[in-house]
This record gives sequence, structure tokens and C-alpha cells, in this order.
Amino acid sequence: MSATIAGFALPVVLIALLIARQNIVVILGVATFAAYYFWGGGELMNVVYDMWDASNREVLLSVPLYILAGAIMSQGSIAARLIDLMRALMRPVPGGLSVAALLACGIFAAISGSSIVTLLAVGSIMYPALIAAGYQRTFSIGMLCAGGTLGIIIPPSIPLILYGIMTQASIADLFIAGVGPGLTLLGVFVLYSMAINWTRDRGTWWSLHELTTSFFRSIGALLTPVVILGGIYSGYFTPTESAAVAVLVAISVETFIHKHGFMRLVRGDIRGFTASVSDMGRLIWRTVGETSTMMGSLFPILAIALSLNVFLTYQQVPNHIVEWLTTYIDSKVMFILLVNLFLLVVGCFLDSGSAILILSPLLPPMAQSYGIDLVHFGIIMTVNLEIGYLTPPMGLNLIVAMGAFREDFVTIIKGVWPFVLLMLAVLVVVSFYPPLSLFLIK
Repeated sequence: MSATIAGFALPVVLIALLIARQNIVVILGVATFAAYYFWGGGELMNVVYDMWDASNREVLLSVPLYILAGAIMSQGSIAARLIDLMRALMRPVPGGLSVAALLACGIFAAISGSSIVTLLAVGSIMYPALIAAGYQRTFSIGMLCAGGTLGIIIPPSIPLILYGIMTQASIADLFIAGVGPGLTLLGVFVLYSMAINWTRDRGTWWSLHELTTSFFRSIGALLTPVVILGGIYSGYFTPTESAAVAVLVAISVETFIHKHGFMRLVRGDIRGFTASVSDMGRLIWRTVGETSTMMGSLFPILAIALSLNVFLTYQQVPNHIVEWLTTYIDSKVMFILLVNLFLLVVGCFLDSGSAILILSPLLPPMAQSYGIDLVHFGIIMTVNLEIGYLTPPMGLNLIVAMGAFREDFVTIIKGVWPFVLLMLAVLVVVSFYPPLSLFLIK
């Protein structure tokens, strides 16, 4: 069977399995083994060889390390201290508490790299505070769900790492490219929150005591994204090394600064220092277990997806699809519009990681054939799939919010739809104005 026919048959298989609501491992596994069996000469052992070769990459280590760092920071006191500082800074601003929550989401996104971790870390603290301050439930929950999505576009971002692994694009460039769209989204959310809460929660002027106290309490937390992102952009360490640094910084800040381990050691309070280390040890043990469970489900998916990517590339399937597509779509604008519509639909049913693993072998080569930069297209994909976190039926932030905030699905949907419209507007700008993503890349 020709590579062209294989290129059309594989998507049909994937769609059929999606309709049957099969697990993503089953979907990719069936598609991969079918590809190797029917179109790869029946050599199924090549699946195993390709899985090993594709998975033997240093950059894969960054995924569990960033997840571990985010878990330590969210279960420690870093998130709470960042929120206290943002609340002190935004005291006189209209809708100041909501703006503080969004800014806290933005900063924590620059630490955790995960949408769900950002939503839970900030939302668990801010949602009760927003309700107590008189904010509408629908607005509060919608704003926190939208703020949580910043975790996958503001660097470091786990979906961008996966995209870089699958496409061989520079992960450092992808991180830099995510800054402009991420800050744009954050700015749009902040302006909307101020406008809709213009007469609400406008507090007194800044308190110097509150500002200085909250700043010094959160200085360790503020240094964390500076060290992580500054090291990447300055070239001192790679994205993989930065993930290890993130874990080390998180442990050091929580143990020596937030639990006063350094001062206890200086004072000779060995018992107090031992207590700080012991508390941190229990936290690390718990978060390592949670991270291992999560990675145990992610790595088989990643290995199978990489194996399928090797097969498609070897069979030149993307090239054949590009040749077929360009005979029907000769406009770059039309291609971008169709891809955006397609990805918005995909985001309703798949999480960003799964969608990137499935689609990265096919869509980026098509985008390059229309002159779209590989890094820019990664940002387009990520923003599309970021919106998917807020769209039913499978929007992860919607599902997590129901459990975390004990709200019904209808209330959550009412809260998120204005933010979905704002994100769609930003998506248009990101898609058709590449400098927003690429202006920081040399």
C-alpha cells in the first residue's frame, strides 16, 4: 500500500477510535501497530526499536522535573506568598482582588509550566477570598479557569516542550516565543476584569508596611522564575537543565527561606533546622509519588507517539499530504483559518499534550509548506489547545474546577465563555501577526 493511502487511512483509524472514546494509549497504539503492520512491511519489532531510539533523548527529562517543581511549589508556600504580594500591590486598583489572582496565575505559570497546577495552586486560595469579597461566582470561577490556562503558554510550558520534542524545534526559542502571546492574554484578562469590576473592591491606597512585609516574605518565590527563565535565555543552561534547577530552587526556597532553615542553622538551632529538612522531606516524598504516577501514564503515550512519528517521517507521509493539500488550498490565510478551526474542535476532545503528540507529525510540515515559521506554528497550536481547556465536553480546567470548587458544570460554563471569546480574539492576533511571537527571537 502506498504512503499516500497510508496517510489518509491513519487519520480515519484515529477518528474512529476517538468516537469510540478509547484511551489515548489505545488510540496511538492501534494506529502505530497498524501502520507498521500494513504499511511498514509487517516488522512489528521496529515499533519497539523506534520507541527506544525516539525516547532516548535528554530533553525528555525536563517533563517530569518541571511537573515535580510545580508540585513542590504549589503544595509548599510559594503560591500563597506570591498571592499575598499581588493582593498588596493591587489594593487600590478596581477589581483589585481579581487582578491580583490573574497576576498570581501569570507568575506561577512562569514556574509550574502546567495549566492544572496553576489553577489549583492559585484557585484554592483565591476562590474563597473572591466569594467572600462579593465577587460573582460565575465571574470568579471563569476568571480562575482562564488564568490557569496561562500555565501552558507562558514559559516554561510542558506542551511547548512536547512540541519541540516531536518537531525538533528549539525549545528555548519556543519558550521565548510564548512570552508575547502569554503576556498579551494576561493583559487582556486583567483589562476585562478591571472593566467588569470597576466599582467593586476598590480598596484604600497602598500600605507601606503591607507592601514591604509581603515583598520580603515572597522574595524567594519571586527569584524562582527569574533564575529559571533567566538561565535559559542567557544561555547558562539548557531547558532540560533549567528543569533540574527549578526543582533545586523550589526545594531550597521552601527549606532554607520559607521554613527558616537558613536562620535556624546560623543560630545553631540544629533541632529546628532538622525539623525544616524533615518537613521538606515529607513534602518531596509525597510530590515525587504523585509525579511518578502522572509520568507513568504520560511516558507510554509519548514513546508510542514518537515511534509513530518516526514511521510517518520514514514513509514521507507528511510530504505526500502536503502535496495533496496544496492542490486544493493555495492560500496561507485559508490554511491558517482551517487549521485553527480544526484545532479548536480537537481541543474540545483532547488535552494539549495528547493533541500535540498525535498532530505534530502532520500539521507542522504542512504549515512550513505555506511559509509559516515552525516556532510560530507551535505557538498557534498551543494557544488553540489552551482554549480547549475551557471548552466542553473534555475541557480539563472545567473538570478540575468542578471538583476543586464544588460548582456545577453550568455555572462554570457561564463563567468561562467571556474569557473564551477574549482568547479567540488573541488567537486571531497570534495567528496573523507573527512578530507577537517571534520579536524576541534573534
